[in-house]
Amino acid sequence: MKIRTAAELMAEGRSPEILFWVGCAGSFDQRAQKITKAFVTILEKVKIDYAILGKEEMCTGDPVRRAGNEFMFQMMAYQNIQVLNNYGIKKIVTACPHCFNTLKNEYPVLGGHYEVIHHTTFLQQLIDEGKIKMKEGGVFKGKKITYHDSCYLGRANDIYEAPRKVLEALDAELVEMKRCRSNGLCCGAGGGQMFKEEEKGETRVNIDRSNEAIGTGAAVIAAACPFCNTMMTDGVKLAEKEDQVQVLDVAELVAASLAD
Repeated sequence: MKIRTAAELMAEGRSPEILFWVGCAGSFDQRAQKITKAFVTILEKVKIDYAILGKEEMCTGDPVRRAGNEFMFQMMAYQNIQVLNNYGIKKIVTACPHCFNTLKNEYPVLGGHYEVIHHTTFLQQLIDEGKIKMKEGGVFKGKKITYHDSCYLGRANDIYEAPRKVLEALDAELVEMKRCRSNGLCCGAGGGQMFKEEEKGETRVNIDRSNEAIGTGAAVIAAACPFCNTMMTDGVKLAEKEDQVQVLDVAELVAASLAD
C-alpha cells in the first residue's frame, strides 16, 4: 500500500488534516498489521486527507512507563512531540487505546497538545456523517457479535458507546458479556503485562475473559485494541474454538462491510 508520510506532505508545503498514528503493534505485529490495512482501506475509501510518520514514529512510551521506566518514557515522548510539532500536527487518529491514552492524556504535560481520536470514535463519526456506507445485507448481518471493552478505552477514557454504535451499523446482533462497560474485565495485557511472564495464580486472565466471550454464543469477538486482540485470539485457540469464533477489530468488521 502506498501511504503518504508527513515528510512527503511537508515537502509540498502542507500538513495532513489527520495523522494516523500506527503504533508498534500496528507496524510490527503480523496480526495487527491487518487492522492497520483495514483502517487505511476505510480512510482511502472515504478520501480522508491523512498521512503517517513512517520511520519517524517511535513508540509512545506507554509500555515502558507502565513497567516503571519513567526516564525512558520521557525521552521517547519528547522525541515524538518534537516530530509532531515540527510537522504542525493538530489531529491524530490511532487504532490502539494505549497510544490513544498516552497521546491524549500524558503528552500535554510535556508540550504535546493534539486532538486525539480513537479509531472507533472516528469510524462512528464517519458513519453518522454518511461518509461510510455499508453493504445491504452485509457479511455480518444477523451474526452474533460480542464486544470486549478495552481498559484504556473504557474505564480510562469513558468510551463505551462509539464502538457499539459502529457494530450496530453492521446489522449484527450485539450480545453483551456479563462483565462489560465500566464493569468490563481486562484481557490481561495492560500495564506492561503483554511483555512479561505470568505471576503465580490459578488461571490466566485472558483465558477467563475469552471463555466469557465464547460463552455468549457469539460468532465474532470484536475488539478495538491490538493487545486485546492478541489475548482473546490466544484464549479462543486454547479453547479450540477457532472454527466457530473469530476475533476481529472493529475496523476489520467495517472494512469487510463497505459498500462498493
